Amino acid sequence: MNKMFAFVLAVLCAASSACSGGTSFDIGKDAVASQPTSTKLTPVKTRPKDISEGNPIISNVFCADPTSIEYDGRLYIYGTCDQQQFDEVGKDGKNTYEHIKSLVMLSTDDMANYTYHGRINVGEIAPWIVASWAPSIISRKEADGLTHFYMYFSNSGWGTGVITATSPTGPWSDPLGTSLVDGHTKGLQGCRVPFDPGACIDDEGTGWLTFGGGGKGPNGRIIRLGDDLLSIDSEITKLPCQYHFEANELNFINGTYVYTYNTDWESHVKNWDVAKKGTPPPTCSMVYMTTKTPLDYDSWEYKDYYFKNPGEQGMEYGNNHTHLQKFGDRYYLFYHAMLNQKAFGTGGGFRNLCVNEAQVDEQTLTIEKVNASKKGVEQIKPLDPYSPVEAETMAACAGVAYSQSESGMTLSAEGKDAAWTCVRGADFGKGSRLIGVRVKGKGSIEVHKSAPDGETAAVLSFDCNDWQTVYTEMSLLSTNDICFVISDGVEFDSWQAKK
Repeated sequence: MNKMFAFVLAVLCAASSACSGGTSFDIGKDAVASQPTSTKLTPVKTRPKDISEGNPIISNVFCADPTSIEYDGRLYIYGTCDQQQFDEVGKDGKNTYEHIKSLVMLSTDDMANYTYHGRINVGEIAPWIVASWAPSIISRKEADGLTHFYMYFSNSGWGTGVITATSPTGPWSDPLGTSLVDGHTKGLQGCRVPFDPGACIDDEGTGWLTFGGGGKGPNGRIIRLGDDLLSIDSEITKLPCQYHFEANELNFINGTYVYTYNTDWESHVKNWDVAKKGTPPPTCSMVYMTTKTPLDYDSWEYKDYYFKNPGEQGMEYGNNHTHLQKFGDRYYLFYHAMLNQKAFGTGGGFRNLCVNEAQVDEQTLTIEKVNASKKGVEQIKPLDPYSPVEAETMAACAGVAYSQSESGMTLSAEGKDAAWTCVRGADFGKGSRLIGVRVKGKGSIEVHKSAPDGETAAVLSFDCNDWQTVYTEMSLLSTNDICFVISDGVEFDSWQAKK
């Protein structure tokens, strides 16, 4: 047997010796470990989404109104925390948004497995707010050498606030102590609901912010932000956004400003200028306009609609809000749809974040129409199981409860049946001999191929009062979806394979 491998095994066994009940290693054999016997855990049967489906991107947290930003090779995604409303009113309640004072944080580097980073508790950071909805984030590197993140958000329908951080996951702070713009701001020109912000920074480093909604007529507005990105440095300018409703967003692509918004619920087929504007948008759909001079009202050119209401695409009807993001060499459209509320026994209007690929011609600034689907997008890189993987990184799950501890975010089972998580496309190469989990508690974690009830690859049993890393042998895997089935009484922090 290879001496280095024997040494590693000995070290790993010593590291896990504080836990009882772990599978012992037979270090005298080079052969692959025999198939372990299942502890016969009963995984939660309800599957909020099928493991083969990409949408919603997080299946056990209601979330909506997406925004995102790339940082250090990862894409960080944020949204309105519908889960907070659901937790308050229950499955028989309605999503009327008034209890939502937090934002959800997620990240990914492969567009298949998403890490849940918890909530931004905006109501605690900025206790003057009424609510926090529909964020829009921008960032820039500043004189202190740090990247600063600016998160604009709807303070209910009253206005737009902003919080800042020097990390995409916080901690966040309130730099103004009040709204950036609200109903008291002069120059709104009839914009009754200055909310749903959409921000961008152009190639000269200038920040821009769009907002607005409610009422009849063009309700969208745009401002140039000050150098601090926390002040207004222009007049509040109207946008020629016909049949505007809400869901403002602003992108800067190839020297051009791309403004998107959601149309209202009325049909405008009779009044639509087909010769000038093409096919009229379906009700409550997403449309876009472009310009190179954003404060010039007449310079904006209406282009087309690019995303119909999910109700027009075989899902439930609801409000519509999208975010266009380039990540790597592809464009993605994030949106929300009410895909999972029935799985949680509710019909109250609770939303989930989704993503599908978008085709964008950067030369002509044409956004092809995007189709919503449960399939989602393809994984763009394999997951590396030989680096530590947080337990809250997953493609699907059921029965999972999150908690914050001295170890950060951890997972546990929220009921008597075993919870489970699944990661997609883990690349073990020629195979892994060992797998370890960082855990606390008394119970077990089973590792299964492809599904929670799939072939058993490893079983880890333990009894630990403090955090410990427990290893066991695992049958060889190449590239697989793998699932972790977690018994009651266990806190699960992270996992890692060893060669």
